[in-house]
Amino acid sequence: MKPPPFEYHAPDTREQALALMARYGGEARVLAGGQSLVPAMNFRLVAPSVLVDLNGVADLFGIEQSEDGRLHIRAMTRQRMVERSSLVAGAAPLIAEAMPHIAHPQIRNRGTFGGSLAHADPAAELPAVVLALDGLLKVQRQAEGEGDDTIAERIVPASDFFLGMFTTALQPDEILVEAILPPLPPRTGTAFEEFARRLGDYALAGACAVVTLDAGYPSGGVVRDARLVLFAVGDMPVRSTSAEGVLRGQVPSVEAISAAAEAATDDIDPHTDIHATAAYRRHLVRVLAKRALVRAVQRAQERM
Repeated sequence: MKPPPFEYHAPDTREQALALMARYGGEARVLAGGQSLVPAMNFRLVAPSVLVDLNGVADLFGIEQSEDGRLHIRAMTRQRMVERSSLVAGAAPLIAEAMPHIAHPQIRNRGTFGGSLAHADPAAELPAVVLALDGLLKVQRQAEGEGDDTIAERIVPASDFFLGMFTTALQPDEILVEAILPPLPPRTGTAFEEFARRLGDYALAGACAVVTLDAGYPSGGVVRDARLVLFAVGDMPVRSTSAEGVLRGQVPSVEAISAAAEAATDDIDPHTDIHATAAYRRHLVRVLAKRALVRAVQRAQERM
């Protein structure tokens, strides 16, 4: 199939791209890697009248670490580049662990980090990972009442960015330009788990865990902080505050972790479809949450 007719623009600068978004607003869609948008257009599930192609905007590509230790991944950075980055592996190992689970290498060669976040598929890995890492999303638009080269921006916490299935806090004239990940605290471990029918398929359920132990561990020490984010079990990635509350302040024993994994099912509302029942997805959450938390604790211990 072929998409309906559309007007195509390929800006060379961020200012030009934002000016186009300001001009066309809700009629326009941003083209990043195109691995989700183009098939949707071909099946006529979406029919934008204008495409703004960001592939020529050089300053939307790249990975950097600032002096304060924060990791900056620009929106158009290819997923394969993120997967192979030693900087990402060192500063945000949870991202590095998740990347090979995203579709297939051919898709990751073209797909972008920011494109996956802006698409907000509830079964996608990157929205859940960025939420688990307490990331920030930088979005920009053309400033009102100013020249075409004046940019206004805002920083949106990941917890406020994902609003529902394929829905984010982005306004029609805004572009996601960068993800900002804070440095991991000392004595922190992370782990990623997902279950899919085949490698490269969308997950039936997944879990991202971040666990920080206090300085007293292992002699009487406890879990100082914990973050558990579940995906593919609702309309968007879900932070399991119930599981976190069970584990926080406790010695990270097998019993405490099992109780936290059981509590995680209180925070989800999985659906039944042709791939799995809601009950099966709940079972997967218990198993995957426990695995992720156990490995996150083990990795935190290694960083003591």
